[in-house]
Amino acid sequence: MSGATSRPPSHRRRMSRAERERQMLDVAEQVFGERGYQATSMDEIAERCGVSKPMLYEYFGSKDGLLVACVGRSKAELFDVTQKAMAGASTPEDILWRGMVAYFEFIDEHSRSFAMLLREPTAASPETIEAVEATRRQQSTLIAGVLATFAPSAPPGAVAAYTEIIIGASERLAQWQTSRPDVSARDAARYMTEFCWKGLSPYLSAGEAPPEPR
Repeated sequence: MSGATSRPPSHRRRMSRAERERQMLDVAEQVFGERGYQATSMDEIAERCGVSKPMLYEYFGSKDGLLVACVGRSKAELFDVTQKAMAGASTPEDILWRGMVAYFEFIDEHSRSFAMLLREPTAASPETIEAVEATRRQQSTLIAGVLATFAPSAPPGAVAAYTEIIIGASERLAQWQTSRPDVSARDAARYMTEFCWKGLSPYLSAGEAPPEPR
């Protein structure tokens, strides 16, 4: 009989489908951000995940499907963080500020994939482009609601116009901020809040003070 101590075989816990899908999306977002859409390969994503390429296709169907799933998850997460941030506010000004902070901090955390989507908008499929537009529409609905509360005397046309301005300006500002290590997400949120306040000033109540510096 051998003197070696016998050890029970080790068993690695199998991931659930939800856990595996989350892992694939985490890795895919990282690779898309690093490589760009065109240069990303399903082989590399599968290798980093430790799964076979057929399994990746089984979950998402195609590289386009994987990118759409990444965008869809980000859409849900962005809505969740901004909505929760604004729900904790007590004044219209605080709603605006908290929403902006949540938005810019989220984009800062996903800066590579965010930059890739803005840099290569025509490289992706129509489904991906629609997923990005759906994210914009989702944020537009939140912003329009804030503006209607923030400046109740503003006509609907002005609210709609300012909403589009804010969406476009926020994307450009976020893109600029993520390339500037000296500018934090909160700095960008402050710039955007001040910009919104000044633009809406004709519709604000007389004598209402501007937001305090953050």
